[in-house]
Amino acid sequence: MSSTADHNATVGVFFVLGAALLWGTTGTAQAFAPVGFDPLVIGTLRLVVGGIALLVLAGSRREIGPPGDWKPLPVCLAALFTAGYQLCFFAAVARTGVVVGTIVGIGSSPIAGGILGYLFRGERPGRRWGVATALAIVGCGLLSLGGGPLRADPLGILLALGAGASYAAYTLSIKGLLDDHSPNAVMAVVVSVAALLLVPILIGRDLDWLLQPRALLVVLHLGLATMALSYWLFARGLQRVPIATAVTLSLAEPMTASLLGIFVLGEVLSPQAFTGIGLIFSGLLMLVLPAGLRLRGKGRGIL
Repeated sequence: MSSTADHNATVGVFFVLGAALLWGTTGTAQAFAPVGFDPLVIGTLRLVVGGIALLVLAGSRREIGPPGDWKPLPVCLAALFTAGYQLCFFAAVARTGVVVGTIVGIGSSPIAGGILGYLFRGERPGRRWGVATALAIVGCGLLSLGGGPLRADPLGILLALGAGASYAAYTLSIKGLLDDHSPNAVMAVVVSVAALLLVPILIGRDLDWLLQPRALLVVLHLGLATMALSYWLFARGLQRVPIATAVTLSLAEPMTASLLGIFVLGEVLSPQAFTGIGLIFSGLLMLVLPAGLRLRGKGRGIL
């Protein structure tokens, strides 16, 4: 691999990692929402606000182009998987709790991502990805054991696995669209279509809590930071790294959520949870460090 390709891959890794770190703030932001908030409403509004912001960005650059330039099936699939992730994830969290829902959902996605990338794009993740993924998944398991009382609801676990599969399939769909369109255009179109799919959820639901300033700030953070900005970063990273690598890097999300829970919300985690965070960080470090820092020669280098 040339130095230019190494540089592009490294930049891509940091873009995806930045997106995952922003996603990790979602749970902490929701903790500041007013009493009585509806998670499904927040998930829908997150897509609506993010979609509008991305449309404004792509529209100002005239990157979207006419509808005829877009293939309907890939766009619909990407939007469907994006909406499906929201529904499965929030439903899983409601049944299993935040810790189990997040760990199972995000923790299962690297396996699905590696399989889908190999089957549909011929991507071979490689040994480095395998070791990094194994470390991160074990870390997620330890992390889930250290977050307090857990509820192993079978349907909730199944929904969380559906969320992980949806995320991996969404990543695959986006990767294909990026072959023909700019990142701004892809994310604007996909997120906006996904938002349209979920808008009917708002019908008949109690929205009075949204009138509070704190609720507005939470929705704006989720829509602008954890959706628009994070997906802007994610699309650019996905142009430069394989699907399997991108999905494994997303395991920074539960690690970030746990650290914010400790330092912002005052939560207490067990020693095994801290060990889990360390394993996730070690796995991510294997993917973050450029190829040039791996073992060179006899006993030299970092990896």
